[in-house]
Amino acid sequence: MEAFQYEALDASGRTVSGVVQAETARQARNQLRAQGLLPSTVGQVHARARAGQAWARGVSASELSLLTRQMATLLDSGLTMEQALNALIEEAAEPKTREVLTGVKTEVTAGLSLAVALGVYEKSFPDFYRALVHGGEESGALPTVLQHLADYLDARQALRQKTSLALLYPILVTVVAIMIVTGMLVYVVPQVVQVFQQSRQSLPLLTRALIGLSDFLRGAWPYLLLIIGGGVAAARAALRRPDLRRRWHGYLLRLPWLGSLVRGVNTSRFASTLAILVGGGVPLLGALESGARVMTNLVMADAVERAIGRVREGASLARALGETHAFPPLLVHLVASGEASGKLEQMLQRAARLETQALERRLAVFLALLEPVMILVMGGVVLMIVLAILLPIIEINQLVH
Repeated sequence: MEAFQYEALDASGRTVSGVVQAETARQARNQLRAQGLLPSTVGQVHARARAGQAWARGVSASELSLLTRQMATLLDSGLTMEQALNALIEEAAEPKTREVLTGVKTEVTAGLSLAVALGVYEKSFPDFYRALVHGGEESGALPTVLQHLADYLDARQALRQKTSLALLYPILVTVVAIMIVTGMLVYVVPQVVQVFQQSRQSLPLLTRALIGLSDFLRGAWPYLLLIIGGGVAAARAALRRPDLRRRWHGYLLRLPWLGSLVRGVNTSRFASTLAILVGGGVPLLGALESGARVMTNLVMADAVERAIGRVREGASLARALGETHAFPPLLVHLVASGEASGKLEQMLQRAARLETQALERRLAVFLALLEPVMILVMGGVVLMIVLAILLPIIEINQLVH
């Protein structure tokens, strides 16, 4: 069956659009008429052409988790891949989700693997997701891998929501404080300056500095925006180069607090990936290759590649990871325990869970400290502005007396 994109009029005369599956365009029109729709245009759509359209914006994280769990259940029930995709297309409530799933089904029925078909919609299915699906297909344990993957996506979504809610208040405080300070510098300070200039008195250093900053911001704000925009664009272009991106990632790992955060995120993702794939029956070398692809830090991904070489030579996984000096000792020790006891999957799951808990604690401490620090900094800035305005007024009062 092929996918056809259509525009039609419903019973109330409104224009509706979407995707329908049929053997031919005539059959697609008949299906639409059977649904009470009057088709105006019906055309075959190919997944690779659709990938660049607005639908490629991506499926939401919560919906991706639901789709993954549904797919695991359907495949575990004995349905074929095409039947499972048909069921998901019928179940999907969002038009863009149906569009993406229809495109994936078209690629699968054309003979591509599910992982490759998902790659057409890389904004909906990230690299680590496709790497795990590829590992599940290679091992023949795709339903099990998808079930574990859905659990992992749920846990990651819960952590993201918790962090977003915790950051909401500090972000609001920062935005309001910046608006207040900017308003004072752009509108309040110039009016006060006129009074001081008429008095022709010598102004304090703090007041002169504030006036200079106000004049600079009012005159140079377009150039500042250009500089900031150009700097962001230049940084993004530079980070597309693998060598510069690798050096940047290495620098991040060396930072005092952020480095441990980046290392923890990548370690948790790596351990979760290995646990899912090893539990699904994927050979260790194949699981490690998929684990290297899910790493967002290139330095740690290179460390996994070196570990793969050592494992291929006959070294144990714990020893290979330990020699890279890129992973926390906790992971290395748990992997060694898992290899010795034959419970590698359980130890990897424990390592991932411990790293996630450590990450949550670091974020909790950071957010607890962020709020008072922001209040102190913004209060100090406002205090300096108020002092710069009040000092000349105090001097004028002293002269009058």
